[in-house]
Amino acid sequence: METNILMESGTNELEVLEFMVGGNHYGINVAKIKEIVPYTPITPVPNSHPNVEGIFMPRDIIITVVDLAKVIKAAPSSDVSKDMLIITNFNKLNVAFHVNSVVGIHRVSWADIITPDATVSSADSGIATGIVKYDNNLIVILDFERIVSDISPETGLKVSDIAELEGREKVSSHILIAEDSPLLMALICDSLKKSGYSNVTECPNGQVAWDYLCDVKNGKAPDDVKCIITDIEMPLMDGHRLTKLVKSDEKLKSIPLIIFSSLINDQMRAKGKSLGADVQLSKPEIGSLVSEIDKLLR
Repeated sequence: METNILMESGTNELEVLEFMVGGNHYGINVAKIKEIVPYTPITPVPNSHPNVEGIFMPRDIIITVVDLAKVIKAAPSSDVSKDMLIITNFNKLNVAFHVNSVVGIHRVSWADIITPDATVSSADSGIATGIVKYDNNLIVILDFERIVSDISPETGLKVSDIAELEGREKVSSHILIAEDSPLLMALICDSLKKSGYSNVTECPNGQVAWDYLCDVKNGKAPDDVKCIITDIEMPLMDGHRLTKLVKSDEKLKSIPLIIFSSLINDQMRAKGKSLGADVQLSKPEIGSLVSEIDKLLR
């Protein structure tokens, strides 16, 4: 899928594909989408996860199909012949999501995306990462990484890679992390602490991280941040905008910045490089993240 927004740098904007499931409006970041195809007969796989509808082979790759109606506990489609499959690529995986219809693509600012509170999306079970209003409709942006990791936990973060690093010498270097998923933030911080990095400041999005760094510049916070880790997709301010602000600031640009995201591909890697990111890693590779931090701080 070709889009202009993907090659822009640090605009704090994204394109959201709006689609329908069970009569309600949902959204996905276009950066995750490979293509959208009409629904095709799916081959069931015995003993697979209840949310997995089966597999299909559009070309020469077998792709798992997740039934979003089951995920959100909506009524099944009354006429699958009109349904669509959204084929995605993130966390180095190709996964298709079965939806009822596709509405269109909207360009929005991360600043306009509202983070749902705990009554709507809890850290333990919520799959809504943001809500945006468009043409009087509330579009719920779903956490597709969470949906897939609930099916196969190791696709989220390969925390098993950290087991061999436990018990290492502690390092006091201050690490600032911008990550909007409470679950992933907890997993990342736990993995870092097991690897010897216990001095961590957690920020739920890029705006909070930037505000903290501005306090550092103005002497209102300790001037000891040695590394910044940021996701890309976050409400209020995304990771690319944060990267641009940090690397354009004379006082902050020397701080190593790692983009740690499920969206890392050739196109997004080129974008991150143009913004000055020091390291870019795909989110499942928590072991690689620790290795890169080691190179920077140990």
